[in-house]
Amino acid sequence: MNILMEISAGVSLTNLGLLTTLFIIYARIYRSSKAIFTLGLMFFAGMLLLHNAIAVYAYIAMAPLYHEALLPYFVALGAAELAGLAVLLKITV
Repeated sequence: MNILMEISAGVSLTNLGLLTTLFIIYARIYRSSKAIFTLGLMFFAGMLLLHNAIAVYAYIAMAPLYHEALLPYFVALGAAELAGLAVLLKITV
């Protein structure tokens, strides 16, 4: 597997960890406050978890199907999402 594909998969795995942490935090907040807004945040985190789980699978199982020219964009997209999730986690905690 190409090194950029491995980096993309690693970044998506990191995103999964951040999203799991956010989901747990939002679930605890919802349990104590019953705020509907928090349910929306849990749904948002859940959908991004699903997206990243599918992305990791696609990066590993379908690596030969991707053209080499696309790989830097996959890394950039994952890194941008990672930066956004890191900021979201920082302001949430």
